[in-house]
Amino acid sequence: MNVPANLKYTKDHEWVRINGNEAVVGITDFAQHELGDIVFIEIETVGDKLGHGEVFGTVEAVKTVSDLFMPLSGTVTEKNAELDASAELVNNDPYGQGWMIKVDLTDPSEADSLLDAEAYKKLIGA
Repeated sequence: MNVPANLKYTKDHEWVRINGNEAVVGITDFAQHELGDIVFIEIETVGDKLGHGEVFGTVEAVKTVSDLFMPLSGTVTEKNAELDASAELVNNDPYGQGWMIKVDLTDPSEADSLLDAEAYKKLIGA
């Protein structure tokens, strides 16, 4: 499993890349592997202010649909429009082209409660 050291992680298998007051969010390599072939991503929360743990969208794989949870509080400013036509980008490149949303953070210090790469590896048994 690929677990980049420069990212933060949630117990729900989202990753976060923080740059100042902006965060880029996606699902981890572990999550996409567990879900299998991803066929559809639904994100209709652009412009919405959401709290930590709230649902920002859903990911649909061949056999299941899973909620996507906000790792940090903030306003969803953008979704990855490429996923509308190519949801498989999440399987092929979860930490790059498969990113899901960008968030304007309400309180960047919330990131202190996220897992680092080592803690996430322990969570998934890697």
